[in-house]
Amino acid sequence: MQARMTNPAFVLPDGMKGIGAIFKAANQGGISHELQEIVGLRASQINGCSACVHAHTQALVKAGESVERIAAVAACREAPFFTDAERAALELTEAVTRLADRSTEAVSDELWDQVADHYDEKQISALLLVIGVTNLFNRLNAAIKEPAGTSWG
Repeated sequence: MQARMTNPAFVLPDGMKGIGAIFKAANQGGISHELQEIVGLRASQINGCSACVHAHTQALVKAGESVERIAAVAACREAPFFTDAERAALELTEAVTRLADRSTEAVSDELWDQVADHYDEKQISALLLVIGVTNLFNRLNAAIKEPAGTSWG
């Protein structure tokens, strides 16, 4: 399969500059690269973005994550491979990614409190930026039919 066009983030150079600035800010938030990739993988699974699922999986393998953890991201609530902090980050990812599926508030106070029990304001900011940028790329890739295994991923 071939993409319909080049990813818009690369067609318009200022788009990638802006996205790069968001990634730079997220990296200053104090959350690990592995957690960023796990969060990105979960959002991409929810959105059905094969290019991003592939890219996040490869990044996690390269970072030394176990096959068990990578394979269990979608079932993180039941899988024994995740800490309570990681589960809170993944649940936040699901809530923010599934905004259109909710008839109540996007992130409940209960979930927010769970996240805040494990992460400070800078770390939560980084999580939210990673979730947002991942959702942006998922939507761009869905629109242009970006295949898994693209060279930028």
